[in-house]
Amino acid sequence: MLLAIPLLILPFALYNLAMTGLFGTGGNAVLDSEVLSVNMLSGATWTLAFGDLIILIALALLFVEILKATRPGSRALLDHMLSMVLFVVALVEFLLVQGAATQIFFILMTIIFIDVVAGFAVSIRTASRDLSIGL
Repeated sequence: MLLAIPLLILPFALYNLAMTGLFGTGGNAVLDSEVLSVNMLSGATWTLAFGDLIILIALALLFVEILKATRPGSRALLDHMLSMVLFVVALVEFLLVQGAATQIFFILMTIIFIDVVAGFAVSIRTASRDLSIGL
């Protein structure tokens, strides 16, 4: 049951915890706070903000979620349903919560949507291959 929980709930929760002020001042200011700064050979300085880090974590977890979608069984169906619930919660939060009306949250919500669509597409594709082998 625990394996069916979508991993993308982690960056979603991280964003919401940042909005409540767990990581300092709450609101959109915490998303722009610098996490990492690297001086490049070109002389430019590359910075990674907290909001960018959330997106990076979400993209890495999206890869793991797509790999999880390839496993057969009823647990995959529960995983897809919970991913759909997470997307609906993110969509409602985007529409109704003022702190969620940012580009970072929109990209996070899009990543969650891609997880839902890719999960169903991969499952349907692998199920059709399993069916064709049985014939």
